Parts: sequence; C-alpha cells; structure tokens
Amino acid sequence: MNSEFSLISWRHLFELTMQGVKEKRVFDLPEALFYQPEKNNPLRTRMFDQPLENPVGISAGPHSQMAQNIVSAWLCGARYIELKTVQTDDELDIPRPCIDMPFEGYNCEFSQELKIHQSYDEYLNAWILIHILKDKFGWTEDVGTIFNMSIGYDLEGIKKENVQWFLDKMSDCSKEKNEKIEAVADIYPRAKELNIPDCISDNVTLSTMHGCPPGEIR
Repeated sequence: MNSEFSLISWRHLFELTMQGVKEKRVFDLPEALFYQPEKNNPLRTRMFDQPLENPVGISAGPHSQMAQNIVSAWLCGARYIELKTVQTDDELDIPRPCIDMPFEGYNCEFSQELKIHQSYDEYLNAWILIHILKDKFGWTEDVGTIFNMSIGYDLEGIKKENVQWFLDKMSDCSKEKNEKIEAVADIYPRAKELNIPDCISDNVTLSTMHGCPPGEIR
C-alpha cells in the first residue's frame, strides 16, 4: 500500500462525480443512501451566523483532507465539515496515513498528509462540487453546509506565511474558483450561473499540542 495520498486532477474528479450521478452511484455510494433535504427540516439551525441544515458532520482527520471524502460525507447528510488540520510544517516524515483501524486505532502527532496548497485545492474542489450537486439534484434550499477550518499547532506556526496564505485563500477563493468553474463549464454549463460563495470558511477550530501555553489559546 502506498503511504502517500494520490491526488487526482480537478477535471477528472468532476467527470467521476457527474458520471456517478448519471449512474446513481457517486464514489461507490448508491443513491439510496443520499440524504434528501426537507423544506421544513426540524433539525435546521444556524451556526457562525450561517444556515446549517443538520447539526451533524465529520471531524478533522485523514478522511476530511480529500475532496471526494468530503463530498461523500455530504451526500450522506453531513453538513458540518471539520476540515483536516493544517500546519506550517507540511514536509513531515512520519508513518502515513496517520490513522489505521483494522483492530485498534492510533494517531501520529503532526499528521498532516498534504501540503498546505494541496489542502486548499482539495477543500475548494469539495466546496464547488457540493454547490453543483445541490443544483444538479434540484434541491431548492440553501446549501446549509459549514466548512470549519482546523489549524495548529501553536501560535508561532499559525502566524507563518504559508498558514496565513491558507487563511486568506479560504476567505476569498474567487480566483481559483472561477478558473475551476471555467475548466468544467463544457461538462456542466450551469456552473457559471451558480452562486458559489467566494468564502469557503470564516471559522476555525484551534488544534493544539499537549502542553501548549494557555496564553496562546484564545
């Protein structure tokens, strides 16, 4: 088994998704398992001043690094998506992937598998796909989905240039978003008409290491 994650191109990912919709089986998930939004959903709420269709989602981990995993969770009803923690040191030599569950679970510290720019690209891919799938399925309610960033692991690291770049891009993805939409417009022309927010996320979960000084946690 390859210890490194293998990323696929945006266009290939998009083609796989659209083919899956056509075959009623996206990323090997049958359509019967897809969550069907209800107009008067009693679980609907708000968080961070944003609509949240369900207070259900996934926590940060290796699974929430890849666009197809995020989309798969969303198709099954996850609406609060805690993205995998990013950190300034993204060139790590540690056992990968960081979590294995055949008999017992274990986790390696500093376990980010992707480089920061790759993480941003995967999160953006998922963000666009979710909005396009909502349109494709004809769901009329707002997307009701919150992407929650996770950053760590200390204040010095968060202040580094690459982490600040990541935060800026997650706040305004307009340039890359428009490029990606243009790249698949021949497959799904309506993508150009959709209102996909430029802000992927404006909220953060702070992930700290053991012994992090309390004064650095605000």
